Amino acid sequence: MKIFAYTLAAIILTSFSLIKKPNNNMNDSVYDIAITSLEGKTIDLNEFKGKKILFVNVASKCGFTPQYKNLQALHDQHGDKVAIIGVPCNQFGGQEPGSAAEIKEFCSKNYGVSFLMTEKYDVKGKNQHELYKWLTNKSQNGVEDSTVGWNFQKYLVDENGKLIKVFKSGVNPLDNSIINSL
Repeated sequence: MKIFAYTLAAIILTSFSLIKKPNNNMNDSVYDIAITSLEGKTIDLNEFKGKKILFVNVASKCGFTPQYKNLQALHDQHGDKVAIIGVPCNQFGGQEPGSAAEIKEFCSKNYGVSFLMTEKYDVKGKNQHELYKWLTNKSQNGVEDSTVGWNFQKYLVDENGKLIKVFKSGVNPLDNSIINSL
């Protein structure tokens, strides 16, 4: 009887070890993703733990480009609670054709931008950057699937690196829906 019990226990344990966990590529947080600044320096998203992050795909020649002013105001007024990270993208009507130096000069000269800006990334399609794969896929962010519809779409991540909400391009950075989410 003892041999039977040991054999049964071994079979059960072996069976459990053969059961595969579901293959969901969900990351615990956005902090594991590597991004690079407009100046070519690594941005360690772990530095923003304890603070919300607002990721915004931006462009210099877009009808929404004046939102830079209110993104800067949001940074100035609520920078203790939220980090603004602009992500230049040239996928919507070719509205961000400039080099890193040209983008930086445009943003500084015209809008006084002092919040973080990444190098130019694809936010959709076959060359979509890992950051936007995470932001737009429920299988990775654990919250919702979305599609980046145009420049200046905003993704708000909480203090623990979890996606909170997506704001469409037309939502002003100083809109109460954003301010109340901080």
